[in-house]
Amino acid sequence: METWSLTALSVLLGLVVRWSVSLNSYSGAGKSPLYGDYEAQRHWQEITYNLPVYQWYFNTSDNNLQFWGLDYPPLTAYHSLLCAYAAKLINPDWIALNTSQGYESPAHKLFMRTTVFIADLNLYIPAIVLYCFCLKETSVNKKVSILLCILLYPGLILIDYGHFQYNTVSLGFALWGVLGLSYNWHLLGSLAFCLALNYKQMELYHALPFFCYLLGKCFEKGLNGRGLALLMKVAFAVVASFALCWLPFLTDLEQILQVLRRLFPVDRGLFEDKVANVWCSLSFILKIKNILSPRTQLLLSFAFTVLALLPACIKLTLQPTLKGFKFALVICALAFFLFSFQVHEKSILLVSIPVCLIISEVPFVSTWFLLVSTFSMLPLLLKDGLLLPYIVTTLTFLLASVTVLSIHEKISEEALRLKAFFLLLQVHFPGLGVWTNAINYFFMVSVAVMAVVTFMSSVLIPPVRFPDLFPVLVSSISCAHFMIFLIYFNIVYLWDSQNKKNLKKTC
Repeated sequence: METWSLTALSVLLGLVVRWSVSLNSYSGAGKSPLYGDYEAQRHWQEITYNLPVYQWYFNTSDNNLQFWGLDYPPLTAYHSLLCAYAAKLINPDWIALNTSQGYESPAHKLFMRTTVFIADLNLYIPAIVLYCFCLKETSVNKKVSILLCILLYPGLILIDYGHFQYNTVSLGFALWGVLGLSYNWHLLGSLAFCLALNYKQMELYHALPFFCYLLGKCFEKGLNGRGLALLMKVAFAVVASFALCWLPFLTDLEQILQVLRRLFPVDRGLFEDKVANVWCSLSFILKIKNILSPRTQLLLSFAFTVLALLPACIKLTLQPTLKGFKFALVICALAFFLFSFQVHEKSILLVSIPVCLIISEVPFVSTWFLLVSTFSMLPLLLKDGLLLPYIVTTLTFLLASVTVLSIHEKISEEALRLKAFFLLLQVHFPGLGVWTNAINYFFMVSVAVMAVVTFMSSVLIPPVRFPDLFPVLVSSISCAHFMIFLIYFNIVYLWDSQNKKNLKKTC
């Protein structure tokens, strides 16, 4: 009974924090002509309700693609249509064709916030609760502690409830996919992930680990027997789920091509905004976009992305364990974020949620990463007037991690999962182990730097010669952290010879 009480309190606290953040402003409030992501979500409801399906992704007199044209897969459009039906019942003016553009009112804000809250409560939060309680060889108190910290992760709360998006839908489906594979329900896991991919194309960040894990399982069972049967079942589930989601668009090849053009706008270039990935950070020293052609930029980003994720994917295929699967999710998503084409700052959430899944394995580094991931979106949060929610939610998350997870006690070589790696290196470099003693110092310096840059970004006026000084600092500092984290996660995964022995410790 006490376990369920603590769980209920953790969920309640997570919900209270979410709703408190939602009381703030939102992306683009009162800022014409495009407003912001809030208007984009409202506009998609307007379009999907008032126009026939075949016009949703095409530029027409009633659907100006320059004004927040729909650029997510069909499942997002269906979700917008569902919300539109609810909006129509309450106030038809909210989704009136053309005349509702830029609509703002307290009642509509409450409605939109509620739609995010309902999606979160029905998809994401149940998946997190179930995941935490399926962790084996973990005490009940630790399970509740992990649940609390994941629910308090500030990045997702600030973007979905402050900035305004529905990331918990796609991430929730992806988590149900992870749970499906955890219980050997491979078909259900595949179906759930296909729904995630058909909601947001950025779920491609997680696609390779799902593919490699399932392929590895097929190899384990033997491709001339049960493995082949599993492969065919999974393939059928994937094709059937995609066909069902895309059914209204399959009647016309031009429809399919237009949707794909909207989903993958390769003509936009290597990057746009100040994002904490390698290409944007390098551009302040080397103007890559001016030196290389768009095609070369695309090929370069593809090559580096593949190189960064390939070792983890190969190991996962050869040794398909659940622990390895979760680390591969982190590594592949981070490789995509750092090196792929047209990355947005909010895409770091696709790395952060897999990191939440391994917070029981490496609590100190996971907490550190989640703090940096939130900091990396600081320019966007400041633009949306979310400075106070950012500070409060970040401090709350840090306090929870320090108190209930005791992260300051998890910095030994064994706790950091670096023992096997350091044993290998200490043969040639006997003094290398002293670095682990300094990691707490590095963490404190990192937090202090982020605090100082946050203060400077919110209070000081940048020099006239360098108007983007603070966003550049944020992206560069965050990118440097992410590169180190990528190396760390690869070392932990690739040098962990105990994957199979540790299999029983997690779901």
